[in-house]
Amino acid sequence: MGDKTKRIIMSILGMGLLGVCIAMLRIAEFGTDPFTCLVVGVANIIGSTYGTVYLLLVGLLIVIVFFINKRYIGIGTIINIMLVGSVGDFSFNIINSLYGFDSLVSRVILFVAAIILLCFASALYITADLGVSSYDAVSLIMADKKVAQYRICRIITDVFCTVVGAIFGAVVGIGTVITAFGMGPLTQWFMDNVTNKMLSTGRKAA
Repeated sequence: MGDKTKRIIMSILGMGLLGVCIAMLRIAEFGTDPFTCLVVGVANIIGSTYGTVYLLLVGLLIVIVFFINKRYIGIGTIINIMLVGSVGDFSFNIINSLYGFDSLVSRVILFVAAIILLCFASALYITADLGVSSYDAVSLIMADKKVAQYRICRIITDVFCTVVGAIFGAVVGIGTVITAFGMGPLTQWFMDNVTNKMLSTGRKAA
């Protein structure tokens, strides 16, 4: 199988898995991911819906990323917009119907699994290099410009979103904090040790 085919499969699989992970985080109820935290906070401030604000922020970031480094805008970006939300809603209903995560232990297990899979999913579609979500592109561009290593840049953007979201009234859970500080390093680990090795010429995190 050629690298081009592998990249397409990795991008679709990564985006789909991302939707499943978001559903798992919602069910675990330990807090949303940092970008969702920001969206909810902004929605509170302007009195709009989550969906509307999400599209507005994603659209704004796409424009900014396009003018700074448009290589990160591609088919993967479109897949992200079209796939993640629908897969997330579908997975939420399916997982909830299969098993009731009522106990603390089951929720903790679900949360830990969601974080690990979320980082693996991110590594998959970032390595595929067919375009990423506009939010993911921000930390990648920062790393390209040598602001810091990718894992540090991701922590910076995640913490920023968490703080602003909290200031604007979004609820910040322990899961939000763990994701903000842990997702960047774990995603980079998966890129360096797993997903880059799936291709003959993988994308190294800066």
